[in-house]
Formats: sequence, C-alpha cells, structure tokens
Amino acid sequence: MDIDSIVQGITIYAIPVILAITLHEAAHGYVARYFGDFTAFNQGRVSLNPTKHIDPVGTILVPATLFIVSKITMGAGFLFGWAKPVPVNFANLRHPKQDMLWVAVAGPGANLVMAFFWALVMKIAIVLPVSDLTGPMLLMGRAGIEINLILMVLNLLPLPPLDGGRMAVSLLPHGIAYHFARIEPYGFMILLVLLISGVLGVIVLPLITFIKLMIVSFFGLYV
Repeated sequence: MDIDSIVQGITIYAIPVILAITLHEAAHGYVARYFGDFTAFNQGRVSLNPTKHIDPVGTILVPATLFIVSKITMGAGFLFGWAKPVPVNFANLRHPKQDMLWVAVAGPGANLVMAFFWALVMKIAIVLPVSDLTGPMLLMGRAGIEINLILMVLNLLPLPPLDGGRMAVSLLPHGIAYHFARIEPYGFMILLVLLISGVLGVIVLPLITFIKLMIVSFFGLYV
C-alpha cells in the first residue's frame, strides 16, 4: 500500500471536493431566497462556509473510505459522496412550480462555473514559470474539473430528489409532475441500483467526457 500516494491524493482532492459541495448547496439557497423562500437563509445555509454544508458521513467518511479502498484495490481513486441538502420550502416561492426550475438549476450551474474555474487554474499553472506550485495546481485543477462535472451530471439525472428530478417536475404538466414526484422516496435507492449495476456509468460517463473535452479545448489544455 502506497501511503504517500493516498495522502497526496486526499490532499489534492480535498479543496475541490469541499468547494464543489459548498458552492453547489449555497447556490440552491441563494436562488431560493431570490425567489422568495428564506428557509435556507434563516438556517444559515446561504453561506460559503463549508462547515454549514458538510455531512460528516457523506462528505468526509464515505468519500475518504472509497478513495482509499479504490486506490488500494484498483490503483485509481474513486469518489462518491453528498452534502447536507439545503432546505427549500417550494411553497414559499413566488411561483412554486416555475421557480423550482431555477432553484434546481442553480446547483449544477455552480458546478459548471467551478469546472471552468479549475480549468483556468490549470491554464495559469501552465502559463506561469515553473515552480513548486505548478504540479499541485495542475493536479488540483484536473481534480476540480472532474469532481464538478461528475457532481453536475449526476445531479442533472431526471430522478427525484436529484436536481434533474426537480427540473422535470417543474417542466412537466401538473398531473404528470404529481405522479413523477412520488418517485422521490425511492430515488436514492434507484440511483444506488444503477451505480452497482454499472448502468449509471454507461449513462453519465460519456456526458462527463464530452463536457470535459469542451472545457479543456476552450482553454487549450490536455488532460
């Protein structure tokens, strides 16, 4: 077991992971407040403070364990986890069904912006004179792009309670949306089955790869 490699991997991924989940959740709360729901704001969740959004199990224990185990068994780190969901009372929105769409889009949208940010970090590392920071910046930038695109694409799946499911409920006619929303209690169970069966990878990996290629091409990167 290469302890140094594992420690380095966790160090490189820690900041991108924390920023990815923090800004994703804060974006939901900010947009919800903009459209009239102050639930998250009143609970202090419209914040860039990571401690407000970190779930000890889903944000720290599960990702760290998966990364270490996959690094040992497969030689490549695998990450999966979650943050504390930002509370949103859709009934408080000025136009609940329509505004739900923008609240849902905010999280994945924040991840897309961050993917571009990390690509910019890589570009800066390449352009600046080589230093001790060049290697870490490149590795962290690559990790940031991958983490944010994974989080974005996963959340865009049309499966309640994921953001894509909320978007579908907002866009579907009322009758169909009502029945579709009833899937929510089983959403994560369905997601877990898709993950274990390998179907999830078949669905999301081509999308992640395509968007990643678009971003790195925009900045003239090779990752």
